[in-house]
Amino acid sequence: LDEESSTYNTGLLKLEGQIDTCLKDITELEKLNKNIFKFKNDINNIERDLIRIEKRNITIEKQILSAHSSHSHAPMPLHRMDRPRTLTVFILFEANSQPNLHASLATRCGLNMQQISPVEAKLQLIERVRELAYLHSPEDQFTLASGRTSPHFFDMKPVMMNPDCAHLIGVLIHDCIDSLGGVDAVGGLELGAVPLAAIVIAKAGKGSEIRGFMVRKEPKGRGGRKTGNPPGIEGSTIKSGDRVILLEDVTTTGGSALKAASTLKSMGCELVACVTILDRQEGGMDAFEEAGIKLIPLILRTDVTGD
Repeated sequence: LDEESSTYNTGLLKLEGQIDTCLKDITELEKLNKNIFKFKNDINNIERDLIRIEKRNITIEKQILSAHSSHSHAPMPLHRMDRPRTLTVFILFEANSQPNLHASLATRCGLNMQQISPVEAKLQLIERVRELAYLHSPEDQFTLASGRTSPHFFDMKPVMMNPDCAHLIGVLIHDCIDSLGGVDAVGGLELGAVPLAAIVIAKAGKGSEIRGFMVRKEPKGRGGRKTGNPPGIEGSTIKSGDRVILLEDVTTTGGSALKAASTLKSMGCELVACVTILDRQEGGMDAFEEAGIKLIPLILRTDVTGD
């Protein structure tokens, strides 16, 4: 019996050792995953820098060729020793007579933001959200509007009010609109949806008939005298049968946006989807699915946090 007990204890110790080794391996894997995520971000940043440098090099080469060709047809002046003089070409970069004193970082760095792809726009938006909107506090957690507590906090107002970020958001939302077959109106519940609707309207192409609106949290006693909208709906006229996209800055449980959705459905609108800048991945997707509305996040919480 003593021998069996000793064998059992020895086996138990070995098993505990193996468990400790597995836990250490898991910890190392988690560290490795974080390093891989950081490495991917570093690669994306390097690729963007290389593209920026290549564009600047092409611009400089064109200016050099242009300056050289402007002098190539002139007779080469001779030195007193009947030797050709050395010709030094100075490239003059003409300054704008009215410089843009409020130029964005992308403009100052020579990036062509107008031609950015949705994929690149998403990568850049993730970085800017991490920089401008994200706070992390595992010990002293944040209380969210939904009443839940979380170590992650996102304030999208600085992002929506940043010119470069506004352009990125506009590119991504219009890409969603195109994939959904077009819509008649965009908007949502104040306050977050107000700047978003403005961004979408401002980034709409020339001749676009897309309309913007906002839903008040506390409706006024009267409706829109000019628009004919019911109390609580401000902006452009919203009509029965309109294809509408809801907009939201951050989605947690989806409760706020779904209230606006209920109001619009009662007006006879077709809710095509809800586009949110960031889905916190805390049940919002399921709530919208239950309501029969597609939730389309531009980015996810895990894109920013790397969890």
